[in-house]
Amino acid sequence: MKQTHIFKDPPGVIASAAVGGKMEGEGPMGEYFDKINDDPYMSADTFEKGESKLQKQALLHMLEKAGLKEAEIDLLFGGDLLNQCSGTTYGIREFGIPFLGLYGACSTMAEGLLMASAFTAAGYAKRAAAVTSSHFCSAERQYRYPLNYGGQRPPTAQWTATAGGALCVSAEGRSPYVRGFTVGKIEDLGVTDASNMGAAMAPAAWSTISAFFKDTGKSPADFDIVLTGDLGKVGSRLLCELAERDGHNLRNVHKDCGTMLYSFDEQDVHAGGSGCGCCAGVLCGYILPRIRTGEFQNVLFAATGALMSPTLNQQGESIPSISHAVWLSHRRGCPKN
Repeated sequence: MKQTHIFKDPPGVIASAAVGGKMEGEGPMGEYFDKINDDPYMSADTFEKGESKLQKQALLHMLEKAGLKEAEIDLLFGGDLLNQCSGTTYGIREFGIPFLGLYGACSTMAEGLLMASAFTAAGYAKRAAAVTSSHFCSAERQYRYPLNYGGQRPPTAQWTATAGGALCVSAEGRSPYVRGFTVGKIEDLGVTDASNMGAAMAPAAWSTISAFFKDTGKSPADFDIVLTGDLGKVGSRLLCELAERDGHNLRNVHKDCGTMLYSFDEQDVHAGGSGCGCCAGVLCGYILPRIRTGEFQNVLFAATGALMSPTLNQQGESIPSISHAVWLSHRRGCPKN
């Protein structure tokens, strides 16, 4: 059974926007964000309310760049890392756009993009949007320890990005075109260390990327970038090793949002960045604009997510992971190229 669908008439991403926090603004991707928030509370009284503001900011900036009003978006896909995707629901509740909530953990941006593309290509929506976010402080409180606990983080730990991204897909869109997508399968090789998400998610990333190559006949050489998010240093190394076992060399084309967002020399992020907002910020702020100009011709975007429950993890359960891939191209092309 093929996991991959190639569009006969690819939709296009008509606009995208990225917002971030102070630390994200100080990293190498800082200049590509539409807005940087120096206040981690975003002028709210809790971190969770602040994360909801990230979603609102990202969506508003995207609409402004697209020249669209809220009523011109037929459908919105969104999600985040918080319980019941509350960061999203509280952030976008006033927009009045028909909404479908998603939970793919850090893979949510890829899941939202492929769902928005599928709905527009099928004619169920003229324009569909996707939005997601994460926040370092709210994620630490939910998944690990409150910040005032002062717990030490091991070298394999990653830094949850305080960031958000939004994009809009249209059947009548322009470059970047969404040429196709691969829906991932849940992979679980028994990793139980919640501070080593890269190791937990790398098998899911390769499972989906290899399925895309098998289904389409493509290879790493057909892409300017095979972009994962967010494996960090540990997961990126494991991904390349898994690929080599199957006869594929990813090292020349692989990049990871978790290693692109921050400066390892100047910022203490241990193994790199993570969170829904990490790949959303890099994709919407940096990658998509460069596909539009033709600097990148073809990008395979394979975001990854750890579908863990803190409660089950504390009970000794392992960490199931997922990855979804989206083929983005400067050219509309056809299914044969």
